[in-house]
This record gives sequence, structure tokens and C-alpha cells, in this order.
Amino acid sequence: MGRVRQACTGLRDRFTASDPGLIRLLAALQTVGTIVLSLAVLAALHAPVMLLVVTAVTGLATSFAVTGPRLRDQAATLALGLPAALLSVTLAALLLSHRVAADLVFVALIFAAVYVRRYGPRGSGPGIIAFQLYFVAQFVQVRPAQLPALYGAVTAAFAAAAVMRFGLLRVTPERTLDRLRRAFRVRLGRVLGAQAELVAEARTGTPPAERDVGELHRSIARLHECALMIQGRLETGTADACAASLVQRRIAEAEIGAERLGVLLLRALEPGGGGADHTLILHLPDHLASPAAARTLPHPPDADAAALGTLERELRALRLLAGRTAEERQGTGHAAVRNRLLGYRDDARLPQDASPPVQDAFRAVGELSRAVLGLNLALAEDAEDPADDSPETVRSREELEAEDVSLSAAEEAEAAEEEPRGLDRPSTRAAFQVSAGSALAMLGGELLSPQRWYWAVLTCWVVFVNTSSTGEILVKGSRRLFGTAVGVVAGLALAVPLGGEPWPTFALVVVCIFGTSFTAPLSQTLMSFFITLMLALLYTLLHTFSAAVLVLRIEETALGAACGLAAALLVLPVRTRRRTDEQLREVLERLDDVLTASAARLGGTARPPGAPGNGLPDGDLLDLARALDTALDGLRASVMPLTHPVSPLRTRRRNARYVMGLLETCAYHARSLAATAEQVPGQLRIGADPRLAGAAGRISRNLRALARRMEGTGGRPPALESGPNVAAALGPQAGGTVALRVLRHLQRLDEGVLGLARPLGCTTAPEDTAAGARPGRPPQDVPA
Repeated sequence: MGRVRQACTGLRDRFTASDPGLIRLLAALQTVGTIVLSLAVLAALHAPVMLLVVTAVTGLATSFAVTGPRLRDQAATLALGLPAALLSVTLAALLLSHRVAADLVFVALIFAAVYVRRYGPRGSGPGIIAFQLYFVAQFVQVRPAQLPALYGAVTAAFAAAAVMRFGLLRVTPERTLDRLRRAFRVRLGRVLGAQAELVAEARTGTPPAERDVGELHRSIARLHECALMIQGRLETGTADACAASLVQRRIAEAEIGAERLGVLLLRALEPGGGGADHTLILHLPDHLASPAAARTLPHPPDADAAALGTLERELRALRLLAGRTAEERQGTGHAAVRNRLLGYRDDARLPQDASPPVQDAFRAVGELSRAVLGLNLALAEDAEDPADDSPETVRSREELEAEDVSLSAAEEAEAAEEEPRGLDRPSTRAAFQVSAGSALAMLGGELLSPQRWYWAVLTCWVVFVNTSSTGEILVKGSRRLFGTAVGVVAGLALAVPLGGEPWPTFALVVVCIFGTSFTAPLSQTLMSFFITLMLALLYTLLHTFSAAVLVLRIEETALGAACGLAAALLVLPVRTRRRTDEQLREVLERLDDVLTASAARLGGTARPPGAPGNGLPDGDLLDLARALDTALDGLRASVMPLTHPVSPLRTRRRNARYVMGLLETCAYHARSLAATAEQVPGQLRIGADPRLAGAAGRISRNLRALARRMEGTGGRPPALESGPNVAAALGPQAGGTVALRVLRHLQRLDEGVLGLARPLGCTTAPEDTAAGARPGRPPQDVPA
């Protein structure tokens, strides 16, 4: 029983970590509940099949369209969506006998539904509902005489959606926040568990297996992914914006602390403090000189054996402390563990006979313990009695509370970014593109089948949702086509054994509805698979199933994807290269912001809040780091067409993967710099060193040069400055300053930025040559 319980607990933890806050699960349950409830009401009233189809599609449309984070936002969207739905079905019924006019109105409605996205969920929600209801009313051929009954069916679906959202499955921001907190703790616990296992194997004399090192890297990457998802959800889904900002900050600190602890552990287990860059192992495993050797960690020196035993116990204690609720942490025992872990922030508490890399790992344990304490305070979960605090814990509390007050009091007005106007506005461009593509799909679909043309139009609509370049549309269309083809095969395999039996078929239809809603934000392929399988099952219920119909669906889907791609290429096109260049420039600029602000804080030149500007980026350091993560996530989505297997550009695919790996490595070191700089001058053993700003100046100039290169203004490619090692630039007296803490991060940042030169079409040259190169003479190229 113990193994079964452990397996169930592990499975639950994995599911919780894969769906932070159970957001997708609850959305899928709401969708299924809305459809089942509305269909049950109409079935009790003996409604015809036509009304059942309209009700089911209405319930599905409301589930996808109503996306407001708060209940009052969802209620407002539902209230606006009902009149939009009624007006849409009215137009469809009145224009049923006027085919040309009906098609023109359909295209105009598609344009309007995309155009109103600029107004957020209040605009996009009613637009999607109106589009879907017009389509389904035309599909079932509603006549004017049937409108009263249709109004009742649509209203019933909206009422069922309200009952599910505000009654049976009420999802509040507070509950979402609680589930998100638990999901983050699960991922953080997995990282700490992987780190403890790694230390345990090294302490016993067994070299850590490659799979254990790989598991550590994967757990760190998943923690980062989870932190991004949680932060994005908190920004719009928490009732108190100030509390959301504070929780975002504390989650970022914990995620950065765990990532830094992992890298320091890998370095500590190598002889002599480690020469391999484990951030490169994490992000660029295919570009190391000897990856196999880099992934194998030899047994540490005997002098560190006792310290590693203590480190293993402390990692397991920290995992236990971070994973328990406030009620479970009550008592002096947990307070003693917390005090001991926080004590490693003080050099006097470190194991004095351990090597410097192992001592760095202990310091990282102390910093992560501080981040966990800060997260507990932000979530009002610190239940320990302050009387049990050690002096180090009292100091940590004071630092965190001072940061909280500063963050709440500093209400800096963010400069509103000037949005594009006219045809450059994304919503306007997408409206013209999807309208043109839908018109083409409508014409081509009717040539293939006058009865099934809507499949092509729906595919054209879907491939434009949340896409911003022709490459993204190509990838999304190919995924939808692949999912449709697999769904056709599964439908053919299930249709014969079921034989039209109503209850098993209906049960599988409900499963398909759940799968469609659950996988929609995750995978276009899976969503298309479930939709196609559901259609095949419905055809068996209606006794109209045939292989020819399912093959026709593949043809219509391919036609719709092709029409969408043609519209994206011909109507106000946004090339993939242009989009990725814009995103890459954004990442480089945000990376420069984090580096410049961190170096200024570490160098003692940062301006206080409210002081006149001095050329430094505005905003909290961790806010700047979060903006960097957001920009990097956007670039990752933009380069997906280049890294996707359907891309025929193999050279560009390798180049894109290499650039992304370097940028992710640079982002890690920039986040670590920001986290360290946040503690100046709060942590007494870290003092400001003005030379650090000068050491970071060359890196910043190189980042700005790369950003100018991405602007595409033409001219001669810039030459990046390659100077001496950062340690040499800081001089021989760096040992007693903050340089010990940030030196490695600056050095790796310098190497990573120089590594971007060749794939981005730039050159590198010695610092004095790059600064004073004469026109017409190319700088000396130095391998990065």
C-alpha cells in the first residue's frame, strides 16, 4: 500500500506541476459541465436535434470566449455575449435564402470579431461568440420561424455557463493563487530533491550518473517554466494588484535562487571548483567541446566529504520546509531548521574546512531559504513565532519587510508605450488577413463540398488565433492538419466496434469535449485530434458516418490552412524574419537593462527612487529581470517556425537553436546579477564596488551594438569589443569586494554575448581596435 500511495502522490504532484493552479483542468470541466447541463435541460423538453447542436456549440463557444480573470469580468463578458449571439443567429436566419449576402455578412463578421480584439476580453469574447453562432445557425439552416425556439436554446446555454462558472465550479482569484502556490512548491521540491540526490551520490564515492544531472537540469527548466506561467497568471488573475506584484517578486527570487544553487552544486562537485560552464551544459549541450566529460562529475576531494554530508541533509531539510503549509510548519522544530538554514548567509556559519566552491553552495542554500521565507511572508503563511527567530532570521525579516514597503510605496507611473496605428496595429492587420483567407477558404471549400465548406473556414480562423507571422501560421496549420489526420484514423478505428451504440458513443464524445478544452492552450495537434474524433463519433450517432466524409475533412483542413498562409503572405504580410528580429532586439534591450541596472547598483551609482533620471533603466531589478523573461518567452515562440521539423531551412534551424541557447544562458546570469544586486547594501558582507560598472560597460556596448544590428538599417556590421578577462579588468584586489559574488556571472555574460556575434552576422575585435577602427578597414575577427 505504501508504494501505491507513493505512486499516486507522485502522479498527483506531476499533474499539479504540469498544470499550475489546475487552470486548464477547471476550464475543461466548466466546458463539459456547461454542455452537459444545457443538453440535459433541452433533452428533458424534447427539443429537436437542431436546437441540441446549437446549444452544444454555444456552450463550447462561451467556454473559449469568456476568459476574464475575475468573476465580475466573466459576468460582464457573458452579459455582452448574449445579445451578440442573439443578433448573430437572427442575421443568419434572415439571410438563409440569400447565399451571397449571407457569405458577405459572414466575412464582415469575421473581420469585426478579429478587429475588436484590441479592446481585450470584453471585445474578443463577444466577437468569438457572434462568429461561432452565425456559423452554426447557417450550418443547421435555421429559419426565421424557428428563431423563438433558438433564442431559448441559446439563452439556456448561457444560463448553464453562468451556473457552472458562478455556482458549481466557482473559480476565484484567491483559490487560484492558493493552487498556484502549491504548484510552485511542488516544482521547487523536485529541484531540491534532485540536488540532494546528486550530492548524496557524490558523497558516497559514486560519480553522479548522467541521468541524474539531466534530471536536475530538467527540473530547473520546469521550475522556470512554472514561474513564468504563475507570474503571467498573477498579473491579471489576482484581485489585489499590489499583492500580485509582491508574490511575483518572491517567486522570481525563489526560482533564481534554486537555479543558482543547482549551478553552484554542479561546480562544487568538480575537482578544483569546476571549469565547465554548467549553464552552457543546460542550454547548449550540443555545442560543448566534450559534452560527455562535462556531464560526468568525478568524486569530490576527501576534505569536502563531511561538508557534503551536511549539505545533503540541509537540502532535504530545505525541501521539507519549502513544501509544508503554514499549519505544518508550526512549532519550534521548524523554526530551528529555518534559523539554521538562514545562518548560512553569514560566513561565520559556513564549514571552514570546506573548499570555496562548497562554501558557495552553502551560501546559496541560505539565500534560497531567505527567498522561501519571503514567499511565505508575501502569501501571509509565516506562522512561526517571531520569538523563536535567530539574529539572522530577524535580519532577513527586516530586509524583506523593508523591500515590501519600498515596493508598495514606489508607485512609479510606467510610460505607456505608443501603440501602432492604422494598418500597423496587429488587430487591424489580422482582421484583414483572416477576412481575406476566410473568403478564399469559403470559395475553395464550396468547390470541394457545398455541404462541408465550413471546415476550411474554421481552420483558416483558428490558424490566425495568437499568431503574429507567416511562419507561425505555417506551423500552426501543419499541426492542425496532422492532428486532423490522426483523428481520422482513430475515428475509423472506433466507429466499427461502437456500431452507433448511443451511451458508449456519448461517453466518448464527452471525453473528446474535455480533451479539446484541456489541450487547447497546450497543443494545436491534440485539440484537432479530439475535435476530429468527436465528429466521427457524432456521425456514428447520426448514422451518417463514412470514410469519405472523414477524408473530406482532411482535404478541407489542408485547404483552410493553405488559404490562411496565402492571406498572410499576400495581405499586409509580417515575415517571420522581421518578427524574430524585432523580438530578438527586444530581448537584447531587456538584457542590457538588467545588466546596466544591476551593475549600477553593485557599483554604488544607482539613483534612488524618485530621483531625476541618469540614463539608467527605470523599475525594480527583479521587475526588469521578469521583463527579460517575458521577452525571451516571446522570442522562443517566434523562432518556433525556424526550429520546427517542417522547416526546410536546416542551417537557419541550427542557427536559431544556437542563438536561443546563448540567450537563455545570458538570461540566467543576468537574473543572478539582479538577485545579487537586490541585496546591496542590505547584506552587510556584500559591499558596493564602483569598478564593476566599468567591467560591465563593454558587455553593455556589445548588447547595444547587436540591438542596432537587429534594426535592419543596413550599413556595415558592427564589431563587438573583445577585451581581457573580467577578472583581469577588476584587478588583483577583487577578492574582498562584491566581485567574488558577481565575477563569474559577468565573465559568462561577456562570453555569451561575444558568442552571438557570428550567428548574427557581426565580427569581434580587441577593445581598442573596435573602438577606433578606421572606415573601410574591417576589424580583426577573433573567435568568440
